[in-house]
Amino acid sequence: MWLKLLAPVSGQKKRPLCAPCRKDTGAMKKLTEGNPFKVIILFSIPLLIGQLFQLFYNLVDTRIVGETLGESALAAVGATTTLSDLIVQFIVGVTSGFAILVAHFFGAKDRKNLKKTIGGTLLLGVLASLLITVVCLVLLDPFLRLLNVEDAIYTDAKGYIRIILAGLIFTALYNICAGVLRAIGDTITPLIFLIFSAFVNIVLDYTLILYAHMGVEGAALATVLSQVLSVVLCFGYIRRKYVDLIPGINELRPDKELYHRLLQSGISMGFMSSFVNLGTLFLQTCINTFGAVIIVSHAASRKLTSIFMLPFGILSMTMATYCGQNMGAGRYDRIRTGIKDALIMAGIWCIFVVFITYPFTPKLVHMITALDNPVILQTSAKYLRINSTFYFITAIICLFRNAMQGFGDTKTPILSSLLELLTKLLIAFFLAPKIGYFGIIISEPIAWAIMVIPLIANMLRWERMHRSS
Repeated sequence: MWLKLLAPVSGQKKRPLCAPCRKDTGAMKKLTEGNPFKVIILFSIPLLIGQLFQLFYNLVDTRIVGETLGESALAAVGATTTLSDLIVQFIVGVTSGFAILVAHFFGAKDRKNLKKTIGGTLLLGVLASLLITVVCLVLLDPFLRLLNVEDAIYTDAKGYIRIILAGLIFTALYNICAGVLRAIGDTITPLIFLIFSAFVNIVLDYTLILYAHMGVEGAALATVLSQVLSVVLCFGYIRRKYVDLIPGINELRPDKELYHRLLQSGISMGFMSSFVNLGTLFLQTCINTFGAVIIVSHAASRKLTSIFMLPFGILSMTMATYCGQNMGAGRYDRIRTGIKDALIMAGIWCIFVVFITYPFTPKLVHMITALDNPVILQTSAKYLRINSTFYFITAIICLFRNAMQGFGDTKTPILSSLLELLTKLLIAFFLAPKIGYFGIIISEPIAWAIMVIPLIANMLRWERMHRSS
């Protein structure tokens, strides 16, 4: 289906892409020109709105499942969330890593390698998602047992995540398309399609859960079907509006050197994301032994954490593209200025979040779970109040890791993420069993303080190397 969508429309006039003597067209934006602060803000706003609607997918599932199916079903979804997040974020990381190379060639105005990179991104992304899907479905039962999923919620948990895994190819295809469009500066188009599919997701949630009586599987299927719609819309748009982005047969032929660079960037971003989520997965194995109340409390806390950390993710995505384009153009001065501006923006948000979490967290937890259990509300509040105090460290981590990926450093971000994984692993198996859920709460601030060290050291080194550029 996606090959047909990518095929150029017969007789369609091509729009110029990035030839050196031509002016960029459409929604494409050069991040190598203009005031860095303004450029970053304008690029980030559509990403922010888009990620809000992406979170909206999950929050709608949580709210409807909690409201219509009860606490047990919500625990089933929460018990597998870290596993699905691990897998999905690996795919998102891989495709984002591919898109950095697309941004690099776009910034360098290298049209030939740009199209070859898009072709390689498509082929490698599809193959990776299919391989991961097959492996995960075959090993699903062992994975769930390792997560210590209780027998009472096992059937619902397995049914939910099985459907999410089956739809991974659509997750990959959407992120490939959105990543390519963002790499050339178009953040508006993926946003429009995502908003539309988010509303479709709401309708499907209610339809499949309340009227088709599919339970938690209905919520998972609604998410997958919404992603299918996003894929169709995105590929259709590229086919009609940006024919020059579509690789031909020559661009689809494997290029050993280019594919090596794609895999290096993609796997680095994928592992960076998966190490973060793998550490959380280890923590979840402990959380699942604390009972349904703690599982629900933690799941609700993580939902709100995703919202509070959203600007960090948006700025980091922006910096990956921003640094990728400017590295291609040789504008090291703009990279330095952009990173400083992004840190200022993130710092302001950190202060705001602290003022929000302390007085309003219990009410926010109730809003997304529809539950009134005071233990759940207070446990979630404790988690969020402690963690939000250290968000400024997370801001530095997110920005530096993606900036480094953007200017070609694929090793330091992985080292940092590996340190986080090891810290969470030690806490999950040694600290949390002794002091209970409080060990889980403090695990992330401890991990952040350790993993930020190599990032700061390497960023200072990069700054010294390019100080005169």
